[in-house]
Amino acid sequence: MLNKFSVYLLGSLSLFFLGVSSFLVGSFFLVWDYVIFMDWEILSMNGCSITMTFLFDWISLVFVGCVFVISSMVIYYSESYMGSDVDRVRFYFLVFLFVMSMMMMIVSPNLMSILIGWDGLGLVSYCLVIYFQNYKSYSAGMLTILTNRVGDVAILLSIAWMLNFGSWHYIFYMGMWDYWEFYLISLIVLAGFTSSAQIPFSSWLPAAMAAPTPVSSLVHSSTLVTAGVYLLIRFSEMLSNFNCSFILALSMMTMFMAGLGANLEFDLSSIIALSTLSQLGLMMSILFLGYPILSFLHLLTHACFKALLFLCAGVMIKGMNDSQDIRYMGAMTSYLPFTCTCFCISNMSLCGLPFMSGFYSKDLILEAMTGSGYNFFVFLIFFVSIGLTVSYTFRVIYYVMFYNVNMHVCHGYGEDSIMMKSMIVLALLAISGGSMLSWLIFSVPELFVLPLHLKLMPLVFIFLGGWLGYEFSSVNLGEFPLSLRFYFISFFSGSMWFMPYFSTFMLYGKSFYLSKMYYEVMDGGWGEYVVSSSPLLFTSSLSKLMNYYQFNNVKIYMMVFVLIFIFSLI
Repeated sequence: MLNKFSVYLLGSLSLFFLGVSSFLVGSFFLVWDYVIFMDWEILSMNGCSITMTFLFDWISLVFVGCVFVISSMVIYYSESYMGSDVDRVRFYFLVFLFVMSMMMMIVSPNLMSILIGWDGLGLVSYCLVIYFQNYKSYSAGMLTILTNRVGDVAILLSIAWMLNFGSWHYIFYMGMWDYWEFYLISLIVLAGFTSSAQIPFSSWLPAAMAAPTPVSSLVHSSTLVTAGVYLLIRFSEMLSNFNCSFILALSMMTMFMAGLGANLEFDLSSIIALSTLSQLGLMMSILFLGYPILSFLHLLTHACFKALLFLCAGVMIKGMNDSQDIRYMGAMTSYLPFTCTCFCISNMSLCGLPFMSGFYSKDLILEAMTGSGYNFFVFLIFFVSIGLTVSYTFRVIYYVMFYNVNMHVCHGYGEDSIMMKSMIVLALLAISGGSMLSWLIFSVPELFVLPLHLKLMPLVFIFLGGWLGYEFSSVNLGEFPLSLRFYFISFFSGSMWFMPYFSTFMLYGKSFYLSKMYYEVMDGGWGEYVVSSSPLLFTSSLSKLMNYYQFNNVKIYMMVFVLIFIFSLI
């Protein structure tokens, strides 16, 4: 019988080889412009056929390869991180189900089969968010699954809407436009917004950090939150006929809001979660500007460095005895040198440092946005958001590595070989993944001819963002930090513009009062008096009737059968 370590190692190696194979096959499909479309008919009724469909083209195969490689490293890392957990084998199988649900969603061009993977992602993510089984986890799990149910309902409605047109394959409707596609694309955008946590559904993403860190690494890099972006990339040809100004504004607001909130947050996991939210806003924005392949490129490069960032944060949090406050960190380079190196690599890639992985997608995105002809508001929000990304990155590096030694006693820092091996692979991807993917996807170099001041604009905002991050983090003895001097603005910005309040008790508070009133009037009032304590004995009569039915149900069934037979003869 396999021991628990063998289960982790076997699963990790299997996923790694499957991922590399998928990536290589996807590369050949891209070069040869080759597609495999497999369709199994399950049920056909009244001209409507329910089919199980797989679409293997270069987009689905390359994405599946990236998801499998990242998942294999996360599962291998989990052997050490979850080593002292009693239920770690259950955790392993839940993560495996999570990855398989994502694969099912990626390779399906049919809304019916997409729903299987989509629902699997939602349900398994709930099981993983409540894994630690405390009140905070339960609350976060309910917020996560109920928000994602909105997206499930949108997909179900779009399935019902497409029933009018003979097929659920979205690829059949790509080259056309009719009035009905407005309703379909609106429902698909709603589903994508809930899964990718865009405004006004952003509050569940930081709450989902209640899950174990390896799960957060998967959720925030390549699985749950990227499902919405991937779905909209697949429907992008329909979006080209659609006025995207409003949803573009929502995506840009998400990008700006998350970048601003991360600069005022002190929880390490929440900072990285808001960083993911900001990058998702960037992917959505460039997608709605009309560049789906650029959005897909940033989706892949972001998955590489964001998974590494979470794994490094997991080592730091574990060494701090599960404390996540960056104010209690500092001078970690002395204790965790390899982890801090990988942490810097992933953060520099997130900033878009030249020739790191994130640079190849971010620089192209900014140049494409600059040449897209949109107004000054779009231009400003994009560049300010890039500056805020650099700002919170430098702030967290300053607090974790160069700040004063503020640690508590009895911290057990340590790097083991399992964690380091998994981080080495992701660090290589965070350095070289962007160049490899951009050379693969673009057969010729993408060239945007811009004036010198527009070419230098990203560099200017990067330096401004680095300076702002230093100002946010540096504080002298006896002084208040910048965020406390403007407390009301920082509280509003740091609490995600009060969206968590709107999504929780401001939404259900009134219904609780209503249910309390109903309980006092009915269950504890007239209903109790009339039904349970009534002289007419409704309850006892009802129970006798139910007992008669339960103990004589075969007789009743036969009697009904005979009566129906007689009436049919008559």
